[in-house]
Amino acid sequence: MGISDTAALRAHGILQKKGKPSAELLSADIYQSWQRCLALGLDPRRPPAPRIAEAPKLQAAREKSGLTRKLALAELHGLHEQFAGTSFMIAFADADCLLLDVFSDPDFMTTARAAGLQPGGVWSEDACGTNALGSAAFDRRPMIVHGAEHFFVSHLDLTCIAHPVFSPDGALAGVIDASSYTRSRQYHTQVLVRFAATQIENGLFRDRHRDDSIIAFHHRSEYLNSLTAGLLALRSDGCVVGANKEARSFLHGRSFAEPAEFEAVFATGFDAVFRDLRQRSPVRLKDRAGASFFAVLDPLHRREKPPPIAIGKIAGTVKPGFVADDERVATIVARVEAAAARKLPILIRGETGTGKELLARHAHTASGRKGAFVPVNCAALPDSLIEAELFGYAEGAFTGARRGGSLGLVCEADGGTLFLDEIGDLPMPLQAVLLRLLDDWTVRPIGGQRRTVDVQLVSATNVKLDAAIAAGRFRSDLLYRMNTLEVSLPSLAGRGDIEAIARHLLASHAPGCKLTQGAVEHLASHDWPGNIRELRNELLRASLGAIDGVIDRPLIEAACERRAATVDLNAPAAAEASLRDLRKERVRATLAETGGNISLAARRLGVSRNTVYRIIGAGIGAADEPADAG
Repeated sequence: MGISDTAALRAHGILQKKGKPSAELLSADIYQSWQRCLALGLDPRRPPAPRIAEAPKLQAAREKSGLTRKLALAELHGLHEQFAGTSFMIAFADADCLLLDVFSDPDFMTTARAAGLQPGGVWSEDACGTNALGSAAFDRRPMIVHGAEHFFVSHLDLTCIAHPVFSPDGALAGVIDASSYTRSRQYHTQVLVRFAATQIENGLFRDRHRDDSIIAFHHRSEYLNSLTAGLLALRSDGCVVGANKEARSFLHGRSFAEPAEFEAVFATGFDAVFRDLRQRSPVRLKDRAGASFFAVLDPLHRREKPPPIAIGKIAGTVKPGFVADDERVATIVARVEAAAARKLPILIRGETGTGKELLARHAHTASGRKGAFVPVNCAALPDSLIEAELFGYAEGAFTGARRGGSLGLVCEADGGTLFLDEIGDLPMPLQAVLLRLLDDWTVRPIGGQRRTVDVQLVSATNVKLDAAIAAGRFRSDLLYRMNTLEVSLPSLAGRGDIEAIARHLLASHAPGCKLTQGAVEHLASHDWPGNIRELRNELLRASLGAIDGVIDRPLIEAACERRAATVDLNAPAAAEASLRDLRKERVRATLAETGGNISLAARRLGVSRNTVYRIIGAGIGAADEPADAG
């Protein structure tokens, strides 16, 4: 039990003995809340029965909340996914502290329902005394209420963290709350709840200004797509008509309750800035106070939506990546960027081929760190060499040690990012070593001197770590140190941006090739068990048979069918020959359908007459063409 826990318990004893709280033993927020509870006539030993709204009232409150609840539900799903199995409850309440939605672990549910922590439960201070949700709603600021800081003694085993959510006009729109039986992840939880609240507020801001243009701006360009970016809404005449919380902070508290001329805020003219913004690259801005910013058109705004976020060029070679046109993936990217900017450990889950390493590289870029990105495949390291590979060794530390020793992968990542891929396959003994590293970031090379490193940690796995923990194959304390932010990339079949991904892959690997709508429809109907990696391979296969760069549905279908049949990706010459035969067959079939009319066949195929001649060879010449071919 910590000092604050003991002090709060002593404060409860004084409260019950003297009927008033002790200001010396409580924080100012908690003390003032206790005073309000006493003024309401509440007894800390006799809480009233839980106040539960009837189903019609709950449904009406949900409907009234509208878009706010919709945005909150997306955040609750993400938070619950990260907290699952840790005796947590995640909830969203409206401005009246009525719980609209609750996600709870089974072992938390019995107590939660008994305390009124269920949809329809009311958690205002007059109903439940001092509690994070009710007190955050009253004070309109984030609150943490731990154990004995709760007014009612029946809640002393809970730690609750709540963050208010505000609409663009500043009104309280709701409160997100995370409650648990443990204090061990308090800071971790507080950060994620704050991220979720900001995400909801930005969603409400974008909806309020859906008919305006929105720019994102920040002092540092790498944060433009993060939750720390300011958002400004601009009318077509150049007036600034709205700003999110971060933008108001950047611009010295200016709220823009009244529209302001762009030139009254920034030193650059609106027309010149907006012309440059349409080029989709960051532009420089200076406000009238002299502060410098980077700005882009807001990537998530529906009106001025730029090309999808591509994860990008590494070491001069375009790498296959993913785009973020899917709303869930865009949210994941934003969370990862915000966490990387704060150097928070990130865990990326997802099936093989979903782009985990590419997202890790994006996190490294977003962090702004100048050191190297160092990927480590934990599954590929021999058990006997893992410690030496990760932490290095001195010359002569063991038989076979390299002359001069080895720096080690962790030290190579000093000032940069260490990416631990397939972390679920790390042997148990090395998990203990890694846990010690995360405690103080002190590297202990074999036979060498200790040194401290500055490393951003990103991990990835396709293993269900909760099951691995239950089976004794993975340490729960290590997981909690690695997943301050935990995200799960969806499978390709579950995403809504397959067309954007396919076009991005073609632009990267087969420039000049394009997909017909029929080809796109077939791609969208495929199950893609190999995810983005499989899609890339099939597109490359199809591009070998493209006529004038056009990949149509028959070509995509054939490429997918031959994947498991005659064409081996490891034999590119055979693949190319096979698809060339297919191309020739399609041209001959179209010529047969058009009675040998080369012009008509070319139009149906979407190619030139010369292309038809080239593909079929000299078998048909211009003299054979019917007279109406002109």
